[in-house]
Amino acid sequence: MPYRIRGTYLESCNCDAPCPCRRIAGRMGGRSTHGICDGALSWSIVEGSVDEVDLAGLAVVVASRYSDDEEGSPWTFALLVDERADAAQREALGHIYSGALGGTVLDHFPWAWKASNSLGVQPVRIEIDHSPGRGWFRAGEQASLRISAPYAGPETVTCVIPGHEREGRELVAGELRVGTGPLAFDYRGVCGYESTFDYAG
Repeated sequence: MPYRIRGTYLESCNCDAPCPCRRIAGRMGGRSTHGICDGALSWSIVEGSVDEVDLAGLAVVVASRYSDDEEGSPWTFALLVDERADAAQREALGHIYSGALGGTVLDHFPWAWKASNSLGVQPVRIEIDHSPGRGWFRAGEQASLRISAPYAGPETVTCVIPGHEREGRELVAGELRVGTGPLAFDYRGVCGYESTFDYAG
């Protein structure tokens, strides 16, 4: 099924800012700050569809963990989709964000190109505000993020998930919390990142 979705992106993980996993001043990313990366990623879909299923106005959150010391660093991830989505929309979002529909997401989603552990798709109430430099989201009781400020350093930073070709900005998160299945963590003062996205297939 053909698809295209566009919108805004906001994430945080437990790395120190600027996140060493990202591309910094053109240098390829490397090992995470602590060896285990705990994160929460969010997308607010401004416009888009899969085949004839409209996805505009919906949101998606991924809660995740991987270890640099595990061979292949497979991701464990939970896909949290907007509870306002009907059955067809929920199925479409699950297919895109799992990588099942292929396309450009296979260049951007590590959990889609690695042998990873999916915790399934969960419909939850997602509240989301991607205001530049002060964004936040809440995905039910499963995940929340609140940005406290932009990162003050001079480095140019890009991230593979929205795409290294897209401009973005490193941030500092005042709150990063996840509690779903085996993923349970709570951090303050860790890194964040904001950008836009445009995926198609």
